[in-house]
Amino acid sequence: MPAQPVIGVLALQGDVCEHLAHLAACGVRAVSVRRRDELAECAGLVLPGGESTTMSRLLEAFDLLEPLRARLEDGMPAFGSCAGMVLLAGGVLDGRPDQRQLGAIDMVVRRNAFGRQVDSFETELDFAEVPGGPVRAVFIRAPWVESVADGVQVLARVPDIPAVGPAAGRIVAVRQGTVLATSFHPELTGDDRVHRLFVETVRAA
Repeated sequence: MPAQPVIGVLALQGDVCEHLAHLAACGVRAVSVRRRDELAECAGLVLPGGESTTMSRLLEAFDLLEPLRARLEDGMPAFGSCAGMVLLAGGVLDGRPDQRQLGAIDMVVRRNAFGRQVDSFETELDFAEVPGGPVRAVFIRAPWVESVADGVQVLARVPDIPAVGPAAGRIVAVRQGTVLATSFHPELTGDDRVHRLFVETVRAA
């Protein structure tokens, strides 16, 4: 039997345990990543939900920012949820001046676009390339995607209905090459289909 790929979860802050559990359920070896040598062992990396400015500062403090940028430039698959999406973007609106970006997806995101913690909500999304019907999406102080370049595939949008207000039709899941990002938290549901999509990307790479 071929060895299972090692997929890391950036373990500086955020929903680390939840992502590790989903990845393990998908049949891969899931490990926490806090050091450069741990990153070097990974075939792919998940950047979890949390607080993007804090994660940006911690990437620098743990001397992971430039090594991670280099791995992404070399084609390492990555998946960012919520704050992870913000970190993977090329540009951020409403970010802090000292916030650092990884620039792995040619998109501009608006940080905390869905509002404060009290504005958190759940909805069903049609998600391209995820079989089996709509995906349950949990939004918590989430970003949305303001714009994407031609090479970025849009995978999901908020339903274009009046009930969701200014979020209607907004882009909330994208992929560019082997890098996937979602505004929402698939790690907070019992549905592992988005993680399986990422695992398939890692195996193919």
